[in-house]
Parts: sequence; structure tokens; C-alpha cells
Amino acid sequence: MPAHDRMWRDGIVAGLLGAAGVAVWFLDVDLIAGRPFFTPALLGRAVLGVLGRDIAIHGTVFFVLWYTVLHVVALMVACCIGSSLLMASRSVPQVAVGVAGFFVEFEVGFYFLAIFLSEHDILGALAWYQIGAANLVASGHVGGYLLRRHPEFGGNLTHALDGTT
Repeated sequence: MPAHDRMWRDGIVAGLLGAAGVAVWFLDVDLIAGRPFFTPALLGRAVLGVLGRDIAIHGTVFFVLWYTVLHVVALMVACCIGSSLLMASRSVPQVAVGVAGFFVEFEVGFYFLAIFLSEHDILGALAWYQIGAANLVASGHVGGYLLRRHPEFGGNLTHALDGTT
């Protein structure tokens, strides 16, 4: 399979796995709280509210679908970028450091965004650690899949960091 096709396939599959992990996490949390689909509906409302849309005219199903589609697409895009960086690290091992940096910056940035947004009126109903835990679940799914698909990454990262040949 051509490298370009593999990059797209890996990114899309990883994004779908991450999104599924988040969806199951939020569903479990919401079911335990006795409020099925509360979290994705709330996040969908928040995103549309930020975009300046009139959210009063839509129901829960609309917000759940809106958030789900947006989240799946965003994760697939991020995972395609990550997959392309992993593929690039095969020929230039030093890129592996960039991949690790991309992951760390993405995670840290996401946590700060979640904490910042948890102060907003709509998202105040969500604890930042609920969103953070969902992000860890997604990271585990995405990272596990991509690292299985690119087992050379660990060696490339070691090579880039310690300068071995």
C-alpha cells in the first residue's frame, strides 16, 4: 500500500477509535449520573454558542449529532497529521521528537482549554477532569493504534534523542 494511502487510513482509523473511546466514556459517565447524552449535548450547545448560532431552536438530538460529527472530524484531522509525522520519522528519525512534541503540546493545550472553558456558563456543568479523562481515553486508543502501526517509532525517538546511529 502506498505511504500516502496508509497515512490517510491510519489517521482515519485512529481518529474513529479515539472518538469512539470518548463517546463511550461520556455515555458511561452520563448513564451513571442518570442523564444519557448530557455531555455531548452540552458540548454541542457550547460549540454552537461560541459560533454565535441561535441554539434555543434546536433539541438534544441535534446537539449530540453536531458535537459527534465535529469531534470525529477534528480527531481524524489531528490523527492524519500525527500519522503523517510518524511516517516522516521513518526516513528522518529526528522528526520523532517533533511527533512527541506535537502530542505533548496537543494534550497540554487541550487540558488548559478544558479548564478555561469549564469556567464558561454552559460548560460549568462539566468538571474539567471529566473532559480530561475522556481525552486520556482517546489518547490511549489513538496512541495504541498508531504505535502498533508504527513500531519503529520508539527506536527513531531514541535515536533522535541520544544521537545513536
